[in-house]
Amino acid sequence: MITTIEQGAEAATQSIFRHILVGVDESPESLEAARQAAALAAGPVTLLAAYNPTYAVSGAGMAPVAALYDEAPFLEKAEHALEQARRELPAVAAERLVKGRAWEELLDEIPRSDTTLVAVGSHGAGRVRGIVIGSTATELIHKAPCSVLIARKPLKQFPSSIVVGLDESEHAARAAAVARELAHRFHASLDRHENLERPVESLVEAGMEADLLVVGSRGLTGVKALGSVSERVAHEAKCSVLIVR
Repeated sequence: MITTIEQGAEAATQSIFRHILVGVDESPESLEAARQAAALAAGPVTLLAAYNPTYAVSGAGMAPVAALYDEAPFLEKAEHALEQARRELPAVAAERLVKGRAWEELLDEIPRSDTTLVAVGSHGAGRVRGIVIGSTATELIHKAPCSVLIARKPLKQFPSSIVVGLDESEHAARAAAVARELAHRFHASLDRHENLERPVESLVEAGMEADLLVVGSRGLTGVKALGSVSERVAHEAKCSVLIVR
């Protein structure tokens, strides 16, 4: 039975895919993010590639060290990343080639282009390492005001199998409405999963055979987001994770 909260959330599901922003680089994970964005899009898709020649990361990445570089190779790589991603999308609304750190430029672009979903590939660094080095995915999970897609290579055609995490909250109801709409649109299987005692572990386990995990977010950002269910699931899951805000 669909609750009143879910009925209200149902009307907002299309808006999540109304304008998708994809952060791209030359990695296979980035191309997967572009493919999945194209599949989910209910409106325009913007590609953004950033190059940052003025900083090098020393050691394990604890501190940026100023360095002098020729910008040309970095710019060339960013241009190539855009070209690769463009081939994956049937229609691209806009492309942005910017100088700066990827996560900062993506966060700046979100309000500028009225982005409703930002998508990036997961490079598999993991949660702890992501927090230490400030990976793009980690920064977006903590700071993006819109929904976030962390894309990983699917087991089958994306998305043919969807798992949604449930509890009694409004943000979980919103995630459930989005998952239900996607399952209907893509004729995908849908597993509504609830485990209040071990939510992270149970969701990660449930997602082992899925292509997409959908979780709600209470809208926490910054330090408050550290250790949240959605943040931990996004890092630990083996499949793509959609954090619905």
